[in-house]
Amino acid sequence: MHERGSLTGRAVTAAAVSAVTLTSLIAGSPVAAADRASVEWRTCPSYSDDVIAAYAVTGEQRQRFRALLGRMECGSVSVPLDYRKPQGRQITIAITRVKAADRARRLGSLALNPGGPGGAGYLFPLQIASMNQVNARLNDRYDLIGFDPRGVGYSTKVDCPAMGGQPPEPGPLTKTAAQRAHDSGVARNRACANSDPAFLGRLTTLNSARDLDRVRIALGERKLSFLGISWGTWLGAVYRSTFPGSVGRMFLDSVAPVKFRLDDFEDGHAAGTERNFGRMATWIAQRHDTYGLGETAKEVRAKVQALSRAYDDKPRHYSDWEMVADGSTLAMLAIQSAPDWPQVAQAFKELQDEGDTAPPALKKLMSHGPQGAPAPGAPERFNPTAGQAVFCNEDPSRLGFSDAWATYQRRLERNPVTGRAVAFTAQCAGWPLPVQKIKVRRTGGSLVLSGHRYESVSLYEWTKQMRAAIGGTLYTVDDDMHGSVPREPECATDLVSYFNTGRIDRGCDGTPVPEK
Repeated sequence: MHERGSLTGRAVTAAAVSAVTLTSLIAGSPVAAADRASVEWRTCPSYSDDVIAAYAVTGEQRQRFRALLGRMECGSVSVPLDYRKPQGRQITIAITRVKAADRARRLGSLALNPGGPGGAGYLFPLQIASMNQVNARLNDRYDLIGFDPRGVGYSTKVDCPAMGGQPPEPGPLTKTAAQRAHDSGVARNRACANSDPAFLGRLTTLNSARDLDRVRIALGERKLSFLGISWGTWLGAVYRSTFPGSVGRMFLDSVAPVKFRLDDFEDGHAAGTERNFGRMATWIAQRHDTYGLGETAKEVRAKVQALSRAYDDKPRHYSDWEMVADGSTLAMLAIQSAPDWPQVAQAFKELQDEGDTAPPALKKLMSHGPQGAPAPGAPERFNPTAGQAVFCNEDPSRLGFSDAWATYQRRLERNPVTGRAVAFTAQCAGWPLPVQKIKVRRTGGSLVLSGHRYESVSLYEWTKQMRAAIGGTLYTVDDDMHGSVPREPECATDLVSYFNTGRIDRGCDGTPVPEK
């Protein structure tokens, strides 16, 4: 699920996963053309130091990234646009491969997906393997496979005009403004979908799973292991449900819901953030001497709500910053994950002052987000058109305005601190292409489902629900961080051990809560 609308880039608003009917999909899936799949290998793109810096932060990480880049192979696999017409229009899926370092003990190919939908995975193996020395061991015995799903990056794609709407006016959203936003969203959705319905209608998780199996065949692998994060967990679940005999070991981190409706997803996210704010408020209350926001979680909550009302009554315009702060700004602060709690608490403290300049802590948090245009020659990291199409092709809700407005009002009432962080949208309203559904199922085989106990992007409950639907081992991470397993050495050690041995314990601590 692609991250968007967050102060730090770690809090996801409406990211989604979804569904498409298994009936004609498994039994009726055409395979004759797949038997002839092959990789067309070509020279890899070259990347500047600025591009590499976007994927690897520290000097040590960049050194590892460059070394992997020197070993990377690049190619593409031809697949049908429409699997019901295997001899019809063909599109290409861009892939990368970094061959296992220990060829004598090689275990096979491991495909990796970072999430989305719409997220690019071309350089994701390099990003994972350069992240820390533990992850680097994944490449000892596995060929690491990156790929851009259809509609993304170097794979065949189309781009609609900008899908985002105009930013809302400061202060509480009025019904009139919401109606305008909904109507313009419907118009954009219809224009996008109708610009190339033959292509956009085939952007689904099921077709990405079919593409992945074509990649497996083209690589000459009997089975393909898989590491998926966020939306990548839905792709993994659909892949193993559709091609049970093709899957080796599979690890899914921050698991998507089994049944997808965008409105339900956003309700779940809002409830999760409100719940996790209780942990933040307790942490802040224990440090009242530092932040002065209250000695109990209840007092902290009341202080934040009072600040939110004050900023809605009088939105703040700053002389040194283009941002306007209102109640939604407080909500965005309140949904941040544990590593940012000290900075969030400091921002709450500073927001009590009515200065002309922006609070430094707020500006620092904002600096974690996207920093301008990508470096020249950088590969696409996220394709909004593909993200929209996959969401909306699989979302059965597509709420009209009255239902969308009622849902939004109910969300604000149930989540008084964090509800505003999930913006009112018409994300799939008016999308004219047919809804496509799938029901994942148990198939056996090696599978680990990693759920984060306090996470609000992919709720821990969803991991349990997915396990009930498709089986597997539950791996619990005691943090609130989306997809943190590869980033935390303790957890990453378990991850690497699982792919090497097929065995894993029941969890790890994950990203720690700051002491100060």
